[in-house]
Amino acid sequence: MSATLPSWPYSRYIAHRGGGRLAPENTLAAMRVGAEHGFTMFEYDVKLSSDNVLVLMHDDDVDRTSNGTGPAAAKTYSELAQLDFGSWHSAAYAGEPLPTFAAAARYTVANGIASNVEIKPCPGREAETGRAAALAARQLWQGAATQPLLSSFAEESLAAAREAAPELPRALLVEKVPADWRERLAKYECVALNINQKDATRELIDAVHAAGYRIAAWTVNDPERARLLLDWGIDGIFTDELAAIRPAA
Repeated sequence: MSATLPSWPYSRYIAHRGGGRLAPENTLAAMRVGAEHGFTMFEYDVKLSSDNVLVLMHDDDVDRTSNGTGPAAAKTYSELAQLDFGSWHSAAYAGEPLPTFAAAARYTVANGIASNVEIKPCPGREAETGRAAALAARQLWQGAATQPLLSSFAEESLAAAREAAPELPRALLVEKVPADWRERLAKYECVALNINQKDATRELIDAVHAAGYRIAAWTVNDPERARLLLDWGIDGIFTDELAAIRPAA
């Protein structure tokens, strides 16, 4: 390798949305399931409620993962807190609440679990969500052994996060690997490129490392594919299949 790689104090196995398919995504219940399966790093999504509380949620609308309807951006934290974010998954998780970013941070820090915080802004709130997430992360992880990795598909969010808390590590999250990935990683002073696992090749992994960056792939749910990517030297794989693909497996 021709470049010195940035520090990477993270597990190569990352539980997607906390509990993968085994628990309702982006909940503390999911994180407990992830921890029970031996994971020491979780990925989860953060966005702002209408009254600017950072909460864990992936979609722009609450319909898929709760018993409510409509855009998350239109709801206050109090309104979101009334919803059931567990029943959609299974009866065992009925009544599971939506966690705040602060609650997720407290759980992971207390249990020695690293975080990939995906900044997932509601449409039109890219910059303010990036700024709010980064400032909150700086405070919530103050003194923690491992700082969270902040990532986003929204480059405006990443730029705002860099401006607000430049010391926190960042990753550019991409649907497809752009031809100018080196320039984009440099622009946002990232440490890593997070790619769709379908685009992962040994050549790309080597090229990203040679350029001085780390690389992780989402979402790897086939154990053979996971082994191959790890053999190729990928730095992290996000997975939903926590029983089949995990640190101890």
